[in-house]
Amino acid sequence: MTRQHTAIILTMTALALADVAFGQDAYQLPFASSGNAIELTVANVTSTGLAGVRIAATNLPSWLKFLSAEQNLVLLKPGEEAVVRFSFSVDKSAPVNEEHTIGFTITATSSNQWSKEIAVSVAPPDRMELFQNYPNPFNPTTTISYLLPSDGRVSLKIYNVLGQEIASLVDQDQEAGHHQALLEGSRFSTGMYIYRLSFVDQRGKRFSSEKRMILLK
Repeated sequence: MTRQHTAIILTMTALALADVAFGQDAYQLPFASSGNAIELTVANVTSTGLAGVRIAATNLPSWLKFLSAEQNLVLLKPGEEAVVRFSFSVDKSAPVNEEHTIGFTITATSSNQWSKEIAVSVAPPDRMELFQNYPNPFNPTTTISYLLPSDGRVSLKIYNVLGQEIASLVDQDQEAGHHQALLEGSRFSTGMYIYRLSFVDQRGKRFSSEKRMILLK
């Protein structure tokens, strides 16, 4: 899967004794990406300096991994601007095509506070992808993970080396994004097995992929 990243450029203006919030369309983040950044230009338009300025990201979901959720400025002089950068990655567990609002607040030792909210959403994967089961070899359980580029019908089945179906782990409609299925192999014999993922999207287009795994007892 192609690894992408995005940069979001925002401006926060410190207005004396006021809280401000801005709305806009959701910024779309690449699925399972790293190297993303939000840059905030903090401008002091007051007539006095702002000391001990703290800029913090708030309301962060677990699937947004910020390198640091807080930045600090020792002093912001009257009329001065400063750029702070928040770097982050998007975990593959993120829900896709769903808006989430994150916030940024500025506080200073003067106890004044200003805020900004932005909406983000995560784009779906760019293609179906079936991963190697983990652990492999396994005994008695293993996890099979896969990505779906859109909503559709999913089938995940296990076969022996003779091509005989021995288990059906998934047979249902699923949403785009990252999914996992657990195989419990205590009733199976030691040996090699094949797992096959089949996917039919909402336009009727079919995709399939398969991999091999080993059960050792």
